[in-house]
Amino acid sequence: MQTKMTSRFSLIGFTMAAALASAGAMAQSAAQDVPGHPRVNEVNQRLDNQQNRIQAGVADGQLNAKQAARDEKQDANIAQRESKDEAKNGGHLTKNEQKNLNKSLNKDSKRIHKQRDK
Repeated sequence: MQTKMTSRFSLIGFTMAAALASAGAMAQSAAQDVPGHPRVNEVNQRLDNQQNRIQAGVADGQLNAKQAARDEKQDANIAQRESKDEAKNGGHLTKNEQKNLNKSLNKDSKRIHKQRDK
């Protein structure tokens, strides 16, 4: 019984540490408002909102560590794709690139919602 409780507290501690560490990294990249780049700002704001939803889900116990890690990995992948697209176009996103990123964000958002809704 003692081992089970210790494992549970270790998992909770690890989850919270991982969420806080990744939150800082995502907040740095996503929360920046880029003047004159509304498509970039929209994608960044959505990534930031999803990161907040993941953290809230972990904090209130609706998401476990594995779910949060998967969701954060997906968001990091989207942010990386966004950076590559911006690099190709001088810091801008084309409408098609924005559409593709939003499609991925929608899929990720639905998964987060389903996980938190259970």
